[in-house]
Amino acid sequence: MNYRTISDLNQVILKHLYIIPRDIDLIVGIPRSGMFPANLLALYLNRPVTDLGSFINGHIYKAGERGQFFDSRQYKKILIVDDSISSGSAMQKCKEQVKHLENDFNIQYCVVYAIPGTENMIDYALDIVPLPRYFQWNILNHTVLEKACMDIDGVLCVDPTPEQNDDGERYRNFVLHAQPLFIPGSKIGTLVTSRLEKYRKETETWLENNNVKYNKLVMLDLPNKEARQKANCHASHKASEYKLNQYKLFIESSLSQALEINKITGKPVLCTENFEMIFNSQSILYNIKNGQSLPFIRKGLLRLRNSIKKI
Repeated sequence: MNYRTISDLNQVILKHLYIIPRDIDLIVGIPRSGMFPANLLALYLNRPVTDLGSFINGHIYKAGERGQFFDSRQYKKILIVDDSISSGSAMQKCKEQVKHLENDFNIQYCVVYAIPGTENMIDYALDIVPLPRYFQWNILNHTVLEKACMDIDGVLCVDPTPEQNDDGERYRNFVLHAQPLFIPGSKIGTLVTSRLEKYRKETETWLENNNVKYNKLVMLDLPNKEARQKANCHASHKASEYKLNQYKLFIESSLSQALEINKITGKPVLCTENFEMIFNSQSILYNIKNGQSLPFIRKGLLRLRNSIKKI
Protein backbone atom coordinates (compact mmCIF):
# COMPACT_ATOMS: atom_id res chain seq x y z
CA MET A 1 0.00 0.00 0.00
CA ASN A 2 1.45 3.34 -1.07
CA TYR A 3 0.09 5.85 1.44
CA ARG A 4 0.91 9.56 1.33
CA THR A 5 0.19 12.12 4.03
CA ILE A 6 -0.36 15.86 3.69
CA SER A 7 3.19 16.30 4.97
CA ASP A 8 4.46 13.99 2.19
CA LEU A 9 2.56 16.07 -0.38
CA ASN A 10 4.11 19.28 0.90
CA GLN A 11 7.62 17.81 0.89
CA VAL A 12 7.28 16.52 -2.68
CA ILE A 13 6.15 19.96 -3.86
CA LEU A 14 9.05 21.67 -2.10
CA LYS A 15 11.58 19.14 -3.39
CA HIS A 16 10.44 19.46 -7.02
CA LEU A 17 9.44 23.09 -7.10
CA TYR A 18 12.31 23.82 -9.51
CA ILE A 19 10.48 21.83 -12.22
CA ILE A 20 7.70 24.42 -12.49
CA PRO A 21 8.50 27.34 -14.87
CA ARG A 22 8.74 30.73 -13.21
CA ASP A 23 6.81 32.46 -15.97
CA ILE A 24 3.51 30.89 -14.87
CA ASP A 25 0.94 33.68 -14.46
CA LEU A 26 -1.93 31.86 -12.76
CA ILE A 27 -2.38 28.54 -10.94
CA VAL A 28 -5.71 26.75 -11.29
CA GLY A 29 -6.75 23.90 -8.99
CA ILE A 30 -9.09 21.07 -9.99
CA PRO A 31 -11.67 20.71 -7.18
CA ARG A 32 -11.52 19.22 -4.68
CA SER A 33 -8.26 17.33 -4.27
CA GLY A 34 -6.34 19.59 -6.62
CA MET A 35 -7.07 22.74 -4.63
CA PHE A 36 -4.69 21.85 -1.82
CA PRO A 37 -1.54 21.41 -3.97
CA ALA A 38 -2.61 24.37 -6.13
CA ASN A 39 -2.70 26.62 -3.09
CA LEU A 40 0.68 25.36 -1.91
CA LEU A 41 2.25 25.96 -5.33
CA ALA A 42 0.71 29.44 -5.49
CA LEU A 43 2.08 30.19 -2.03
CA TYR A 44 5.61 29.01 -2.80
CA LEU A 45 5.71 30.59 -6.28
CA ASN A 46 3.95 33.78 -5.17
CA ARG A 47 1.32 33.48 -7.89
CA PRO A 48 -2.45 34.05 -7.87
CA VAL A 49 -4.68 30.98 -7.61
CA THR A 50 -8.24 30.05 -8.50
CA ASP A 51 -10.35 26.93 -9.04
CA LEU A 52 -11.20 25.45 -12.44
CA GLY A 53 -14.80 26.66 -12.54
CA SER A 54 -13.85 30.21 -11.57
CA PHE A 55 -11.11 30.25 -14.20
CA ILE A 56 -13.55 29.16 -16.92
CA ASN A 57 -15.93 31.92 -15.83
CA GLY A 58 -13.19 34.55 -15.76
CA HIS A 59 -12.89 34.93 -11.98
CA ILE A 60 -9.83 34.89 -9.73
CA TYR A 61 -9.32 34.84 -5.97
CA LYS A 62 -8.00 38.01 -4.35
CA ALA A 63 -7.04 38.63 -0.75
CA GLY A 64 -10.12 39.61 1.22
CA GLU A 65 -12.32 39.38 -1.88
CA ARG A 66 -14.09 36.67 -3.84
CA GLY A 67 -15.25 36.30 -7.42
CA GLN A 68 -13.30 39.18 -8.93
CA PHE A 69 -13.12 39.30 -12.72
CA PHE A 70 -9.64 39.23 -14.23
CA ASP A 71 -8.31 40.57 -17.50
CA SER A 72 -7.28 37.69 -19.77
CA ARG A 73 -4.51 39.90 -21.14
CA GLN A 74 -2.93 39.94 -17.69
CA TYR A 75 -2.74 36.15 -17.24
CA LYS A 76 -1.54 34.22 -20.27
CA LYS A 77 0.40 31.20 -18.99
CA ILE A 78 -1.84 28.95 -16.89
CA LEU A 79 -0.88 25.92 -14.80
CA ILE A 80 -3.79 23.57 -14.01
CA VAL A 81 -3.05 21.39 -10.97
CA ASP A 82 -4.46 18.15 -9.55
CA ASP A 83 -3.18 15.97 -6.73
CA SER A 84 -2.82 12.85 -8.86
CA ILE A 85 -3.49 11.02 -12.10
CA SER A 86 -4.40 7.37 -12.51
CA SER A 87 -6.45 6.39 -15.55
CA GLY A 88 -6.31 9.94 -16.91
CA SER A 89 -10.08 10.22 -17.34
CA ALA A 90 -10.44 13.10 -14.84
CA MET A 91 -7.61 15.02 -16.50
CA GLN A 92 -9.10 14.43 -19.94
CA LYS A 93 -12.45 15.76 -18.70
CA CYS A 94 -10.68 18.87 -17.44
CA LYS A 95 -8.95 19.40 -20.78
CA GLU A 96 -12.29 19.20 -22.58
CA GLN A 97 -13.75 21.80 -20.21
CA VAL A 98 -11.05 24.35 -21.08
CA LYS A 99 -10.59 23.48 -24.74
CA HIS A 100 -12.46 26.59 -25.85
CA LEU A 101 -9.89 28.72 -23.97
CA GLU A 102 -6.79 27.31 -25.65
CA ASN A 103 -6.58 30.21 -28.13
CA ASP A 104 -6.61 32.76 -25.31
CA PHE A 105 -4.23 31.03 -22.89
CA ASN A 106 -1.12 28.87 -22.85
CA ILE A 107 -2.37 26.05 -20.60
CA GLN A 108 -0.15 23.41 -19.02
CA TYR A 109 -1.01 20.60 -16.61
CA CYS A 110 0.66 19.42 -13.41
CA VAL A 111 0.00 16.63 -10.89
CA VAL A 112 1.87 15.81 -7.72
CA TYR A 113 1.50 12.02 -7.99
CA ALA A 114 1.36 9.99 -11.20
CA ILE A 115 1.39 6.24 -11.71
CA PRO A 116 4.03 4.80 -14.04
CA GLY A 117 3.09 5.27 -17.68
CA THR A 118 0.87 8.33 -17.24
CA GLU A 119 3.64 10.93 -17.32
CA ASN A 120 2.97 11.69 -20.99
CA MET A 121 -0.62 12.74 -20.19
CA ILE A 122 0.52 15.88 -18.35
CA ASP A 123 3.32 18.40 -18.60
CA TYR A 124 4.67 18.04 -15.06
CA ALA A 125 4.55 15.08 -12.68
CA LEU A 126 6.34 15.73 -9.39
CA ASP A 127 6.46 12.13 -8.15
CA ILE A 128 5.73 8.64 -9.49
CA VAL A 129 3.75 6.40 -7.12
CA PRO A 130 2.33 3.05 -8.31
CA LEU A 131 -1.00 1.54 -7.30
CA PRO A 132 -2.45 0.64 -4.82
CA ARG A 133 -2.24 4.27 -3.67
CA TYR A 134 -4.10 6.15 -0.94
CA PHE A 135 -3.91 9.74 0.30
CA GLN A 136 -4.59 11.20 3.74
CA TRP A 137 -6.79 13.92 2.27
CA ASN A 138 -9.26 11.59 0.57
CA ILE A 139 -8.94 8.13 2.12
CA LEU A 140 -12.06 8.69 4.25
CA ASN A 141 -14.04 9.15 1.04
CA HIS A 142 -12.37 6.30 -0.85
CA THR A 143 -14.21 3.16 -1.95
CA VAL A 144 -11.55 1.11 -0.12
CA LEU A 145 -13.64 1.76 3.00
CA GLU A 146 -16.13 -0.84 1.80
CA LYS A 147 -13.37 -3.40 2.42
CA ALA A 148 -12.19 -1.79 5.67
CA CYS A 149 -12.80 -2.08 9.39
CA MET A 150 -13.20 1.13 11.39
CA ASP A 151 -13.20 2.05 15.06
CA ILE A 152 -15.89 4.42 16.36
CA ASP A 153 -14.64 6.40 19.37
CA GLY A 154 -11.81 8.70 18.32
CA VAL A 155 -12.58 8.15 14.62
CA LEU A 156 -16.25 8.74 13.88
CA CYS A 157 -16.79 10.65 17.13
CA VAL A 158 -14.84 12.04 20.08
CA ASP A 159 -13.71 9.77 22.91
CA PRO A 160 -15.78 9.88 26.09
CA THR A 161 -14.30 11.77 29.04
CA PRO A 162 -13.59 9.83 32.26
CA GLU A 163 -16.73 11.39 33.76
CA GLN A 164 -18.86 10.25 30.82
CA ASN A 165 -17.40 6.75 30.82
CA ASP A 166 -19.36 5.53 33.86
CA ASP A 167 -21.07 2.55 32.19
CA GLY A 168 -24.35 4.14 33.20
CA GLU A 169 -26.65 7.00 32.22
CA ARG A 170 -23.81 9.43 31.53
CA TYR A 171 -22.21 7.00 29.12
CA ARG A 172 -25.56 6.18 27.51
CA ASN A 173 -26.10 9.91 26.97
CA PHE A 174 -22.61 10.20 25.48
CA VAL A 175 -23.26 7.37 23.01
CA LEU A 176 -26.49 9.03 21.87
CA HIS A 177 -25.08 12.57 21.55
CA ALA A 178 -21.30 12.25 20.94
CA GLN A 179 -19.77 15.01 18.84
CA PRO A 180 -18.81 13.70 15.36
CA LEU A 181 -15.21 13.78 14.11
CA PHE A 182 -14.56 12.09 10.75
CA ILE A 183 -17.75 11.05 8.94
CA PRO A 184 -16.77 9.21 5.73
CA GLY A 185 -18.47 9.88 2.44
CA SER A 186 -18.19 6.20 1.45
CA LYS A 187 -19.84 3.17 3.00
CA ILE A 188 -17.74 1.37 5.63
CA GLY A 189 -17.37 -2.38 5.46
CA THR A 190 -17.46 -3.14 9.21
CA LEU A 191 -17.45 -0.99 12.32
CA VAL A 192 -15.46 -2.74 15.06
CA THR A 193 -15.67 -1.15 18.48
CA SER A 194 -14.84 -1.99 22.08
CA ARG A 195 -18.19 -0.55 23.12
CA LEU A 196 -20.25 -3.12 24.96
CA GLU A 197 -22.98 -5.03 23.15
CA LYS A 198 -25.61 -3.66 25.53
CA TYR A 199 -25.15 -0.21 23.93
CA ARG A 200 -25.91 -1.44 20.41
CA LYS A 201 -29.28 0.29 20.14
CA GLU A 202 -27.87 3.69 21.19
CA THR A 203 -24.85 3.25 18.91
CA GLU A 204 -27.03 2.40 15.90
CA THR A 205 -29.22 5.43 16.64
CA TRP A 206 -26.17 7.73 16.64
CA LEU A 207 -24.85 6.20 13.41
CA GLU A 208 -28.19 6.71 11.68
CA ASN A 209 -28.51 10.29 12.96
CA ASN A 210 -25.03 11.12 11.64
CA ASN A 211 -25.57 9.46 8.26
CA VAL A 212 -22.84 6.86 8.73
CA LYS A 213 -23.23 4.12 6.12
CA TYR A 214 -21.90 0.66 6.97
CA ASN A 215 -22.51 -3.04 6.38
CA LYS A 216 -21.89 -4.53 9.82
CA LEU A 217 -21.35 -3.45 13.43
CA VAL A 218 -19.20 -5.66 15.70
CA MET A 219 -19.28 -4.85 19.42
CA LEU A 220 -17.68 -6.40 22.52
CA ASP A 221 -19.92 -9.03 24.11
CA LEU A 222 -19.05 -8.54 27.78
CA PRO A 223 -21.44 -7.70 30.63
CA ASN A 224 -19.95 -4.45 31.96
CA LYS A 225 -17.04 -2.00 32.09
CA GLU A 226 -15.23 -3.97 34.81
CA ALA A 227 -15.27 -7.14 32.69
CA ARG A 228 -13.96 -5.19 29.71
CA GLN A 229 -11.12 -3.70 31.78
CA LYS A 230 -10.23 -7.13 33.14
CA ALA A 231 -10.22 -8.70 29.67
CA ASN A 232 -8.08 -5.85 28.26
CA CYS A 233 -8.79 -7.18 24.78
CA HIS A 234 -9.42 -4.00 22.80
CA ALA A 235 -6.79 -4.64 20.11
CA SER A 236 -7.25 -8.42 19.93
CA HIS A 237 -11.03 -8.01 19.68
CA LYS A 238 -10.60 -5.68 16.70
CA ALA A 239 -7.86 -7.80 15.12
CA SER A 240 -10.00 -10.97 15.25
CA GLU A 241 -12.47 -9.38 12.83
CA TYR A 242 -9.81 -7.68 10.71
CA LYS A 243 -7.94 -10.97 10.15
CA LEU A 244 -10.76 -12.09 7.86
CA ASN A 245 -9.54 -12.09 4.26
CA GLN A 246 -11.96 -9.56 2.76
CA TYR A 247 -10.60 -6.60 4.73
CA LYS A 248 -7.77 -4.45 3.35
CA LEU A 249 -7.50 -1.72 5.98
CA PHE A 250 -8.30 -0.96 9.63
CA ILE A 251 -8.83 2.63 10.79
CA GLU A 252 -8.06 3.00 14.49
CA SER A 253 -7.83 6.02 16.81
CA SER A 254 -5.27 4.75 19.34
CA LEU A 255 -1.64 4.46 18.22
CA SER A 256 -0.87 1.71 20.74
CA GLN A 257 -3.86 -0.31 19.57
CA ALA A 258 -3.01 0.37 15.91
CA LEU A 259 0.47 -1.08 16.47
CA GLU A 260 -0.98 -4.14 18.20
CA ILE A 261 -3.64 -4.74 15.53
CA ASN A 262 -0.96 -4.54 12.84
CA LYS A 263 1.28 -6.91 14.79
CA ILE A 264 -1.50 -9.48 15.19
CA THR A 265 -2.83 -9.33 11.63
CA GLY A 266 0.17 -8.29 9.54
CA LYS A 267 -2.17 -5.92 7.69
CA PRO A 268 -2.01 -2.10 7.51
CA VAL A 269 -3.71 0.13 10.07
CA LEU A 270 -4.40 3.84 9.58
CA CYS A 271 -4.12 5.63 12.92
CA THR A 272 -6.17 8.84 13.24
CA GLU A 273 -4.09 9.88 16.25
CA ASN A 274 -1.39 10.98 13.81
CA PHE A 275 -2.84 9.92 10.41
CA GLU A 276 0.13 7.66 9.83
CA MET A 277 -0.18 4.25 8.20
CA ILE A 278 1.13 1.41 10.38
CA PHE A 279 2.34 -1.48 8.25
CA ASN A 280 5.55 -2.72 9.81
CA SER A 281 4.38 -6.34 10.01
CA GLN A 282 2.69 -7.02 6.69
CA SER A 283 1.89 -10.67 6.05
CA ILE A 284 3.13 -12.54 2.97
CA LEU A 285 -0.48 -13.06 1.83
CA TYR A 286 -1.25 -9.35 2.08
CA ASN A 287 1.92 -8.43 0.15
CA ILE A 288 1.02 -10.88 -2.63
CA LYS A 289 -2.51 -9.44 -2.84
CA ASN A 290 -1.15 -5.91 -3.24
CA GLY A 291 1.70 -6.73 -5.62
CA GLN A 292 4.62 -6.07 -3.30
CA SER A 293 5.61 -9.74 -3.32
CA LEU A 294 5.43 -11.82 -6.53
CA PRO A 295 3.78 -8.96 -8.48
CA PHE A 296 3.12 -11.19 -11.51
CA ILE A 297 0.48 -13.06 -9.47
CA ARG A 298 -1.48 -9.87 -8.79
CA LYS A 299 -1.16 -8.75 -12.43
CA GLY A 300 -2.48 -12.09 -13.63
CA LEU A 301 -5.43 -11.95 -11.24
CA LEU A 302 -6.25 -8.40 -12.35
CA ARG A 303 -6.20 -9.47 -16.00
CA LEU A 304 -8.52 -12.35 -15.15
CA ARG A 305 -10.88 -10.03 -13.25
CA ASN A 306 -10.99 -7.55 -16.18
CA SER A 307 -11.72 -10.39 -18.63
CA ILE A 308 -14.61 -11.60 -16.45
CA LYS A 309 -15.99 -8.06 -16.26
CA LYS A 310 -15.99 -7.77 -20.06
CA ILE A 311 -17.94 -11.02 -20.34
